[in-house]
Amino acid sequence: MQLLARLNLTLLIFYAGQSLAANPSYPVVDGNAGYLQDARGNAVISTNGNCWHTGGWRPVLATVVGCDGVVAKTSAVSVPEIPTPQAPPAPVIAKAQAAPPPPVETVVEKITLDTDAYFDFDKSILKKGGEDSLKLLANRLLGMSIKVIVATGHTDAIGAEAYNQKLSERRAAAVKSYLLSQSLPADRIYTQGKGESEPIASNNNSKGRSENRRVDIEVVSTRQQVGNKD
Repeated sequence: MQLLARLNLTLLIFYAGQSLAANPSYPVVDGNAGYLQDARGNAVISTNGNCWHTGGWRPVLATVVGCDGVVAKTSAVSVPEIPTPQAPPAPVIAKAQAAPPPPVETVVEKITLDTDAYFDFDKSILKKGGEDSLKLLANRLLGMSIKVIVATGHTDAIGAEAYNQKLSERRAAAVKSYLLSQSLPADRIYTQGKGESEPIASNNNSKGRSENRRVDIEVVSTRQQVGNKD
């Protein structure tokens, strides 16, 4: 028995030496009591490539990498996260600014009706010529924003002052009445009578008195300018 044990130990040392000489890379036992190890702490490999077990080997001790099919744990390689491509931001479309409104032009117009031509003597009813002149004025005001129309009647100094005052008021009212018939706004038309108080010529001769008998019409309105004036 002692001879047989010595023979087995000799063969074991022989095979361990052969294994060590044949392959310089061996599993590292690292103190695992289930495996036979050489002086370097490496597992002793049998001729068929297996690690020699000790008498105390148990499956729970099968932790030596390279022995009994144990492979080294590979550390997970972190794969860099590829960012999800972001959709480009939607282009910002600037809101088109509304074109500024064209400038407003204020128009002040004054016409004078000769009462000798447009009214009968001592009357406040317009003649055909007076109506035609007022119709032309109304047509010019179409498309304009009327601010105010003022009709002011005047007389010469012949006759009583109070009578002349009333006559000037009636003639101004006749002008307003015709303008209203041409669809001009009633709330923009005003009348007044000045009688003989504001002459523009001498009342000492017929020519001057003729000039004083009149109805002045003043119009203030606005309109949009179109294009540039030269």
